[in-house]
Amino acid sequence: MKPKKVLAVSLVATMAVGMMACGSKDASSKDGNATGTETGSQAEMEDGALNYADITLGEDYTDLTATITFFNHRTDMDSEDYGGKNWKDYIAAFNEMYPNITVKVSTDTNYADDALTHLQSGDYETVVMIPAVDKADLSEYFIPYGDLDTMKNEINYASTWEYGGLVYGVPSTATTQGIVYNKKVFEEAGVTELPKTPEEFIAALQAIKDNTDAIPMYTNYAAGWTMGAWDAYIGNNATGDVTYMNQKLVHTKDPFQNYGDDTHAYAVYKILYDAVANGLIEDDYTTTDWEGSKTKLNNGEIGCMVLGSWAYPQMEAAGDHAEDIGYMPFPITVNGEQYASAGADYSYGINCNASKEEQEAAMVFVKWMTKESGFSYNEDGLPVDAASTGTKLSFDGVTFLEDEPALAGEEDYLNEMNAESELNINNSGNTKIQQIIEHAANGDETFDDIMDEWNQAWSDAQDMNGIDVTY
Repeated sequence: MKPKKVLAVSLVATMAVGMMACGSKDASSKDGNATGTETGSQAEMEDGALNYADITLGEDYTDLTATITFFNHRTDMDSEDYGGKNWKDYIAAFNEMYPNITVKVSTDTNYADDALTHLQSGDYETVVMIPAVDKADLSEYFIPYGDLDTMKNEINYASTWEYGGLVYGVPSTATTQGIVYNKKVFEEAGVTELPKTPEEFIAALQAIKDNTDAIPMYTNYAAGWTMGAWDAYIGNNATGDVTYMNQKLVHTKDPFQNYGDDTHAYAVYKILYDAVANGLIEDDYTTTDWEGSKTKLNNGEIGCMVLGSWAYPQMEAAGDHAEDIGYMPFPITVNGEQYASAGADYSYGINCNASKEEQEAAMVFVKWMTKESGFSYNEDGLPVDAASTGTKLSFDGVTFLEDEPALAGEEDYLNEMNAESELNINNSGNTKIQQIIEHAANGDETFDDIMDEWNQAWSDAQDMNGIDVTY
């Protein structure tokens, strides 16, 4: 049985009874605040529709009185003890400009799953960090911010949640894909230069094991979602090709094959397999503790963790040794060059069932978070506002690349391949990565045999979905 297909059926069934106000591809809110209509394969904003680009902060909607709700994944920012600026601080700053808009924040440690449940119920918050929904369903849940061409002038990564020419999500921040590490541990291990290849990385982990008391690489196996995060490295980081992830992967024969040059997906996942097989991870991967791992990395009990740059500020804030925390490029070199994917993190979506006033307040809040709050900079992210260049991340000698979107008419191909193959690449495919760890630890299956199974599943899915193999 294919989980993704079950989810799709479930969503459709729920929406049929609970979400008739949004629903159609001729989207409008229940108060007639028109949002957009489709014209063939492309959609256009209707005249007079609420539009991100048209809002001037501090001048428009200053007299608006509304209460909105904001559901998100940043549970750490709900705490007074958070090491950075927390949600309470941001809302207070927002209310200095918009004192009559009340923002009620709720967070969830199981956000990815629970946010989908909220959407399925039809009764969800005014502003939601968009979970893993099919792009074809975006208009069923959210209003558009504007057309793609207009939004490209307003924000970076505008195409992340674009469908039919309309943009339904504004990134809260943008991240890159590397490795968060403890600089002091690496220094004590005698690692004087950051590794640039899988072999150099495994050698660095071995040096940590030999020369320090730290766990060289902490997997966070038990958390699950931290496993699926490995998929994020197989595109730009491992190929240097901005068309690979969203355009070529679905058309590639045996994408998990050994290309023989320490690149592509094979090299990414083999790093994990080799680290486990060589005893360079925690002693008992089944009992890893995500929250506890932050403090352990901060105080030098862990050498590194393979996580996106979003994790960097959390590790800095987890103890008294922020100065020891660093963020390095992923150790793959393509034709002598290192690359790093840059892309949107969770994005703000605005409830298409909300009232006109609530949608206006929500869009004002999202634009303020993007342009005025400093959120992306404060959280060590890459700039989201198109007019900003500020970031604390520094990857000297590394080229940032942003994935090109899927070709027109192929937007749902990767979802279909994921559902059929059950590999769920970049779509919470946690189980397959956990199985790499299990097989490497148990020594009951070689890495090449695992990749052969994945290649077969991919080929079968291409056949089932009628997708041409052209690479």
